[in-house]
Amino acid sequence: MKSGLELNKNRVIVAMSGGVDSSVAAVLLQQQGYEVIGVTMKTWGFMEVGGAPKHESGCCSLDAIFDAKSIANKFGFPHYTVDFTKAFENSVIDNFVDEYLNGRTPNPCVLCNRKIKWEELLEKADGLNAAFVATGHYAKVVFNKSSGRYCLKNSNDSKKDQTYALWGLTQESLSRTLFPLGGFTKERVRQIAGELGIKTANKPDSQEICFVADNNYERFLREREPGKLAGVNPGDFILNGKKVGEHRGIPFYTIGQRKGLGIALGKPVYVKKIDKVNNVIELGEEKDLYTTGLIAGNVNFVSTNKIPKGKKVIAKIRYSDKGSPAHVNEFNRDVFNINFVQPKRAITPGQSVVLYDEQGFVLAGGIINQSLN
Repeated sequence: MKSGLELNKNRVIVAMSGGVDSSVAAVLLQQQGYEVIGVTMKTWGFMEVGGAPKHESGCCSLDAIFDAKSIANKFGFPHYTVDFTKAFENSVIDNFVDEYLNGRTPNPCVLCNRKIKWEELLEKADGLNAAFVATGHYAKVVFNKSSGRYCLKNSNDSKKDQTYALWGLTQESLSRTLFPLGGFTKERVRQIAGELGIKTANKPDSQEICFVADNNYERFLREREPGKLAGVNPGDFILNGKKVGEHRGIPFYTIGQRKGLGIALGKPVYVKKIDKVNNVIELGEEKDLYTTGLIAGNVNFVSTNKIPKGKKVIAKIRYSDKGSPAHVNEFNRDVFNINFVQPKRAITPGQSVVLYDEQGFVLAGGIINQSLN
């Protein structure tokens, strides 16, 4: 990967999914005077991942590619479709499968953002002599002169803010990133799209994981890796130390799950803990899902390169989480643990935890390894 200093600072590669956000991002940058090159990344195909609807839609579909290309044609900038399927399979899908096989619940968007949407795309940008890449994410990059770091900050739309899924971006990636939508709300972006005559102005947002279009993870895992799943066996459901039923296999459950357990106990029960070593899933009541802390690994420092012990932070443990006050108990380059001021529900290994300061800057993030009582 080249340094952005060596490249054309007026040229930007815009990742275009065919949706309204990336379309507006591309046109806004063009209006700001940038030489825009649109790129749609083909990362998977319905035939390979299964669960395809009768009419392909969503990112990576032919509809998405055509939508992105039509926007580029309308506004007079070039557009290319690039094939990242092999890199996506190796970096994202394989990790997704392995995490579930190990009783963890991954967030593939975090890995996709770092490895594919940025690192792979920046390689393409190098080849096109472009200093920057841009996306339609709702986030901001701010350069801190005193620390010399590129900082990631919340967008103006708290409901659509996507910094949670961007904590893995490196300083090199952030230094070459533009987020044109960081100062807008989603409603305003749709309004701008309508004013510009962008046909995707009212296109619905994608909700599910892109390569599991039917949202059926068990179907995906069984079809994708029948060899690996051959070693997955049923095991015991345990409640208060007693066996109360049998589960279908460790990969098919997640912390906090209530539906699909296949047992009736006369009261609501939830997946409390997944023990892969002993092939046991421990159940509990709603109150049993609350714990006071967590340990995380795979750390990436973002807006700072050091977080002192005892520092108060706002921690998010899933995308939809509004964030909760917590204190840093221990922090080094590879692992940190935090204690929440109030117990937190369903802390889930494999998910990301992202630490913010009170101004909305992303301090660091990591992958949750375990919850702490």
